Amino acid sequence: MGQTTIPAVVRAAAAKFGSAEALVDGPLRLGFADLLERVQTVARAFAARGVQPGDRVAITLPNTHHWVLTALGALYAGATLVPVNTRFTAAETVDLLVRSRAKALVVAADFLGTDRHAAIVATGAQLPDTVVRVPLEQPHHAVEGTLSWDEFLAEAGRVPLADAEARADAVQPGDVSDILFTSGTTGRSKGVLSAHRQVVDVAEAWADCGRVTADDRYLVINPFFHSFGYKAGIVVGLLTGATIVPQAVFDVRAALDLIERERISVLPGAPTIFQSLLREPRRDVSSLRLAVTGAADVPAALVRRMRAELGFEIVLTAYGLTEAVVVTMCRPGDDAELVAKTSGRATAGFEVGIHGSPGEVVVRGPNVMLGYLDDAEATAKAVDEDGWLHTGDVGELDAAGNLTLTGRLKDMYICGGFNVYPAEVEHALNELGGVRDVAVVGVPDERLGEVGKAFVVGDGLTDADVVAFCRERLANYKTPRFVAFVDELPRNASGKVLKRLLSKETK
Repeated sequence: MGQTTIPAVVRAAAAKFGSAEALVDGPLRLGFADLLERVQTVARAFAARGVQPGDRVAITLPNTHHWVLTALGALYAGATLVPVNTRFTAAETVDLLVRSRAKALVVAADFLGTDRHAAIVATGAQLPDTVVRVPLEQPHHAVEGTLSWDEFLAEAGRVPLADAEARADAVQPGDVSDILFTSGTTGRSKGVLSAHRQVVDVAEAWADCGRVTADDRYLVINPFFHSFGYKAGIVVGLLTGATIVPQAVFDVRAALDLIERERISVLPGAPTIFQSLLREPRRDVSSLRLAVTGAADVPAALVRRMRAELGFEIVLTAYGLTEAVVVTMCRPGDDAELVAKTSGRATAGFEVGIHGSPGEVVVRGPNVMLGYLDDAEATAKAVDEDGWLHTGDVGELDAAGNLTLTGRLKDMYICGGFNVYPAEVEHALNELGGVRDVAVVGVPDERLGEVGKAFVVGDGLTDADVVAFCRERLANYKTPRFVAFVDELPRNASGKVLKRLLSKETK
């Protein structure tokens, strides 16, 4: 396509796809030409509020049309986007606003029964110059020092369209498009800087692997504040002409309603989403074509059931991280075992290598992040002198270049002198009937140093069943010594299990 900035992609989509549906959010249905017009209005509103090119605009909203319009409008105005995890506390959100020096904040007034804006105000922190409160669940009520969504849009009247177009024209491929803060499963989150060209390149590669076209309708459950929902979601829709249908909160029955009513064909998500769909009574899901999953171990049995029972023609696994977005993907035609056991082959111009022992996954290429926000030391630690990004993941490459992840450096524990990677044990346990979800952590042991403890979500199983199953399939030192049955595993918004919380439970 050759468009190397996000404003250029928005314009090209309007020219190419016109009145075809771009975005469906409840009763709101926008064509690509309509979307461009709305994006221009938001860009003019930001300009009217004094947001300059390079200024940072923070968004803390769930997956709604407001997120899409705010993000694209800010980028169109030459600003840099700072998506905020909606699960963050007010204190964590303020930390990001301060560190990013945000000039504007668009915030959900009410989401899941909480007034996000009021909670942030209660911290006593100084807020950005412009604060837009978006009511999602309750009628709007005026709050001093803030604008409602409609009041914000009305500001656009003070700035001519030509000014917004000049802003969009001035955006360069190498300009910073966004600062995505890492999910912070360990320690303080870091702000990852990406350029416009990188966002577009990665989205194009993802769309190409999934063969996404203008005939597709894409249900976006992955949060927009995460690179998967934003870059492999919104931007993929713009590049391909696929219709984006966001879901603010995952609800399995509401998702099935949307699949049926909107004839959804593309549905990426964590494995737990597909397991949830499979547990529901059958509905008309005949429109489903493409599933992309990852973020956790994927059992081959799940891949086969997704094809057989949910009707997916293509099920792909992928591997990515905020610092590089999507690094590897399977390809259409890969068999269920390959899709389950590997994360596919390099994409988006990446080289993938295995560094040292125990074998850290390293990646290099034009789409590795520009660096961490205001943290040269952490950047130098993550990206070495030869340009290799050290991921902290442990893995292996086969002869065809397929990547198999075996664990995280930080998750590894040593049992009786042997390295144990929990992902390998989890992969085995996912094949045990009755197991719906599982996570393994190392716990202290006087004799062996550390031993495994398995946290299992499942039905009709005993500790002995779990241990016996592992003993048949794994070396003795890899077999968990302890088993705990839980209702669910703690996960962050991108589907990763928060093992530090599980580790706390074992102390």
